Amino acid sequence: SGVLGGAHVFPGGKLDEQDCLIQPGSLDQPVEALHRRLNEAELDHSTAAGLHVAALRETFEECGLLLHPGLAPEVPGRLTRQLSEGMGFMDAMRALKLPLPTSSLHPWSRWITPRTPSVSNRRFDTRFFAALAPSGQEASHDQHEVTETGWFTPVAALQHYWNNQISLAPAQIMTLSQLARFVSAGAVLQAAAERSPALIEPEPFQLNGERVICYPGDARHSVKERIWAGPTRLTFRNQRFEAEGGLAALLP
Repeated sequence: SGVLGGAHVFPGGKLDEQDCLIQPGSLDQPVEALHRRLNEAELDHSTAAGLHVAALRETFEECGLLLHPGLAPEVPGRLTRQLSEGMGFMDAMRALKLPLPTSSLHPWSRWITPRTPSVSNRRFDTRFFAALAPSGQEASHDQHEVTETGWFTPVAALQHYWNNQISLAPAQIMTLSQLARFVSAGAVLQAAAERSPALIEPEPFQLNGERVICYPGDARHSVKERIWAGPTRLTFRNQRFEAEGGLAALLP
């Protein structure tokens, strides 16, 4: 991959035009509700719904998890075959008589990368969602976009990163640092339900010859109000991004 090749990332991808072509009855909740959950007044309703559809589609394409509760064991395999035959994701779900389970997704944050590149030469406007993995399904990579799959607790993922066992980008590092502060997945979903998704616009600068990325609440960031506990900046040193105070600063 030309973008974050070799890094461990959350399942994801880009919004496709087809994701926004919502047909009546294809979703498990109204598009107005999905728009409210994202809390982006400038976003049109079809794009808000499409972002949820894209998250469901990319999660299935990249790691084989269909975020639909109570599925028969053979359903994910049937969906895979339909997609391999060229059927679109929404058409395939409709053929299986399954509404798209947007209620399984809980908006968590929105990241808009800096105008001045700090990691990639491409800019991204990305929404992160939290979801429970469905029971009875096993995650697996597609051997194309994704070549390795791993389950980690947030703490374990950060420890693997610090031990140079995996590579992480700043958005993953900071998100894992926040997730590590919750005692369970249920607590994460409850927190997501009780607040609007955080808007995070990193701001890079140079300090003593080192590249630094700061986040809301940092003394150098244009937004002075903190949106999370823990570190507010990462510095690129030792060929990776590190928080002041090391691994301990990223953990609760």
